[in-house]
Amino acid sequence: MNDKKERTMSLLPIVKVGAPILREKAEAVTRFDKKLEKTLKAMAESMYANNGCGLAAPQIGLSKRMIVIDADDGAGIREFVNPVLSEFKGEEIDTEGCLSVDDYEGEVKRAAEVTVRFQDRKGGHWRLTASGLLARALQHECDHLDGILFIDRALNLSPKRKAE
Repeated sequence: MNDKKERTMSLLPIVKVGAPILREKAEAVTRFDKKLEKTLKAMAESMYANNGCGLAAPQIGLSKRMIVIDADDGAGIREFVNPVLSEFKGEEIDTEGCLSVDDYEGEVKRAAEVTVRFQDRKGGHWRLTASGLLARALQHECDHLDGILFIDRALNLSPKRKAE
């Protein structure tokens, strides 16, 4: 029972399109402490509670360069602090949605494979090459850190299909 109460208490509201913070370039994370760990955990819980596969700090009203992703590939939640994308390979077009733009979805062209350099919650440095949903989610969430929304890149937009 306490576990459920703790999870509910750390859920964060998702900032919606129109909020200025979604159009700003987020600041680098410079302090790797308990507060950062707590924020990353709350971001993950909020993402799951809203049925998302990724969430960037600006989407919770925090101008910091950090994202969480669960690409449904068995790896669970991944945290990326100060991510930098490079080595873009190939192209794929697929449908995207966004927790901050919940009424629309659209087709977006993204690299099929990307490499990301990032830090973990303790400040350690890592490099990862990703493809599939993880590559797409990394590009989508890193765009949020630069004030770009998927609707800016969409080849087309349509009203999101509501689950019944």
